[in-house]
Amino acid sequence: MKKLAYIVFMGVFAISTSCKKYLDINQNPNTATSSTPELILPQALTATASVTNAYNSMGSQLGGYQANAGGYSGFGPAVTYSFSASDFGNLWSSVYDNLEDYQYILDNTDTLPDYAFFNGAARIMKAMDFQVLVDTYNDVPYSQALKGINKLTPAYDKAEDIYVSLGNQLDSAIASIKAGQNNSNAVALDKADVMFKGDMNKWLQFANTVKLRLMIHGQGKINLANKTFDPAGFLTDDAIVNPGYIKDNGKQNPQWNSWVSDYTGTAANRAWIPTKWILSFYDGRKLDDYRGYAIYYSFPNTASNQLGNLSSSTPSSPSDGAWNSKQEGGVGILKGPSQGQPIITAAEAYFLRAEAGLNGLTAETNTQVLFEAGIRSSFKYLYKLLDGSYDMNNWNYTADADAYFDNNPTSRLVHYDLATTKDQQLEAIITQKYIALNFINGNEGWNEYRRTQYPKIVNGSSDPLLTFASTQSTSTRPDKLPTRIQYPSSENSYNPEHVPTNITPFTSFIFWAKQ
Repeated sequence: MKKLAYIVFMGVFAISTSCKKYLDINQNPNTATSSTPELILPQALTATASVTNAYNSMGSQLGGYQANAGGYSGFGPAVTYSFSASDFGNLWSSVYDNLEDYQYILDNTDTLPDYAFFNGAARIMKAMDFQVLVDTYNDVPYSQALKGINKLTPAYDKAEDIYVSLGNQLDSAIASIKAGQNNSNAVALDKADVMFKGDMNKWLQFANTVKLRLMIHGQGKINLANKTFDPAGFLTDDAIVNPGYIKDNGKQNPQWNSWVSDYTGTAANRAWIPTKWILSFYDGRKLDDYRGYAIYYSFPNTASNQLGNLSSSTPSSPSDGAWNSKQEGGVGILKGPSQGQPIITAAEAYFLRAEAGLNGLTAETNTQVLFEAGIRSSFKYLYKLLDGSYDMNNWNYTADADAYFDNNPTSRLVHYDLATTKDQQLEAIITQKYIALNFINGNEGWNEYRRTQYPKIVNGSSDPLLTFASTQSTSTRPDKLPTRIQYPSSENSYNPEHVPTNITPFTSFIFWAKQ
């Protein structure tokens, strides 16, 4: 049943399960049964921000960005990868819960031309949510999902078919927005849009960028009927949700609430710290240190570990997090409780375009320019202060990006023109994207590793600078990593006739994964 204007603020990432909304048949007489698109859209976008935070946590743990802190115990499947249906269950339920919000908007605007902007925005977000589900679970309920009591046990659609349909949905969303722009009576998003503040050109760019991500992930596996993009182009600014986060109970930025402190100042999660692997990209052993100082506390002496090492002598202090959040309002990933939550950054968009140009998915041929723009956009996002301004005297993102290129004159991972083969060029693009996604969208970094196997690791190595695989891994794969997580236990309980069987975390793959 649709709730009236609720906001989901997810706390610390946890392993849990929850019944999904498309099976929710409970009826509460005190809960409103209807609302308006103006009320639902900001709540839905805010919930998407919380979902993004939760998936970032999962991807950061599996994809090499985070390791268990020394001095803690009880990690279990998080370090062995022996996932069961009870692990990470909240990821599934939170996305379907969010999808219900967007479906509600679609159901109530499909026949209302004046609500074309709301319809288009909801359709884009629905497509992005389903892509997240497919990228995590592969086949999922799609065509029969989100129908409430009319379909309590929806069948699963093939992942490839869902991807193709999502491409069509994005085309429809773009058409809806274009129709709204030609309709003088169209209701503006205005304050309901807590991501782009009603800028429909940015929504068109966002739709193009999500579609490009679909095409990049699915290249060689899917065939979209329409491979073109709207003339609005792609994101050149960060897509960030901020409904007005403040330091108050249930109203903080979800990532700050998860990893720094709650509104009372009580320390949040300290059981996870950076891996030695990811720190090596910043501390001079591999590429640069500029962004390291912006991201990490006490860098380059930040507490770190190798996943699975439970006897580390450098536990994370209860009062000190590993991320640079000590000066609220400063630079880095964790800037303050009122910061916005990034959904897709400009850096990711530029790297998508670079790969698309490399592989001929778009007409863009200036792949080196796009590659360098991705790196520069990463610096720019990290150096932005909480209020949106920049301290160009102490954190000059232009000068430091220039120095990054100058200080690595022989690295083909930094200088695209030194990559002489297509594989080397792809490695450079994905490695830099992986760095730019660090703890911002760790899930997408994890996706990219599984899709391309970049950045390169040394299979079977125990050296924490050569691999991010757990030392306690039970994986049978050469890289000692998992391929996916399991379907949640709620599916086995409520939809057993349709949930795929014989799925394992070491031999079952997302359709786009490199095997």
